Amino acid sequence: MSIQDLIEIQQLLAKYAVTITKGDIDGLLEVFTTDGTYSAFGDTYTLDLFPDLVDAAPKGLFLTGTPLVELNGDTADGTQPLCFIDHSTHDMRIGYYTDSYLRTEGGWRLQTRKMTFIRRNGNHDSGIPHAYERSKG
Repeated sequence: MSIQDLIEIQQLLAKYAVTITKGDIDGLLEVFTTDGTYSAFGDTYTLDLFPDLVDAAPKGLFLTGTPLVELNGDTADGTQPLCFIDHSTHDMRIGYYTDSYLRTEGGWRLQTRKMTFIRRNGNHDSGIPHAYERSKG
């Protein structure tokens, strides 16, 4: 296991959290492979849909913890805890991301990211259909 690889993945995930918090969609998309996907709310979204998905989501602070990463050559898997705090109400949502990473010519990138919410009753689930989905119907 390479310490350099772990640091690069941690910095990649820090860029995810900072860019989404700041509303920097271009910077956010840079952390993914070109065929990357994001899964939540019972569906998987390709990167072409990701800007609209983020736009429909509440805004606030994405506070992430140190990921647990398992390296396997040019691929890796990981889990990263998340606490999202809404900017207007300071309501919190907690959960974790389950990720797969790929080493590319440009460095490590997220290939898949799946959100799991932790509910007050202790359940872990992918969430209810998102406002983005409701606005399409």
